[in-house]
Amino acid sequence: MRVVVESDIGRVAMSQTRDLLDTVAVRVRPQVSSERLAAVIDAMAACDEAVTACAAAMVAEDDVRGLRDAIIQDLNCADVVAAARRVVSRGADAASLGPLLEACVTACEHSAELCGAHAHHHEHCRLCSQATSRCAEMCRAVLDGLHG
Repeated sequence: MRVVVESDIGRVAMSQTRDLLDTVAVRVRPQVSSERLAAVIDAMAACDEAVTACAAAMVAEDDVRGLRDAIIQDLNCADVVAAARRVVSRGADAASLGPLLEACVTACEHSAELCGAHAHHHEHCRLCSQATSRCAEMCRAVLDGLHG
C-alpha cells in the first residue's frame, strides 16, 4: 500500500489526467505532449475552483460594490476555463483548441489583473490571481506547442 502525502497530490492528479489523455484517440500535435496537456487541464481545474471561490468570497465582503468588476470577471473566467477544459480533455484538434486557449489566456489575465489589485487586503484575491496567472501561463505553453 502506497501512502500519498500532500506533496504528492498534484503529481498523482496530473498522472491520472495524463493517463486518461493517453487513451484519447485524437492527438493535438506531436509538439504537445500528454504531459503538457495534463498540466494545462489540471491548471484549468485549479483556476476554475479559485475564481469561483473568489467570486463567492467577494460577494460576502463589506466593500462588495468596489469588487463588482472583479466578481463578474471571475465568473466569466470560470465559464471560459471550464468550457476550454472540457474540450481539451476530449482531445480537441489544433484548429479548435487554439482559439479556446487564447480565450482562456485572455479571461485569466483579466481576472489576474482585477484580483491582483485587491490581493493586498483579500487573501482569496491573492490566491485567485496566482491561479489565473498559472493557468494563463500553462495555456500559453500549449499554444506555443500548437504553433511550433
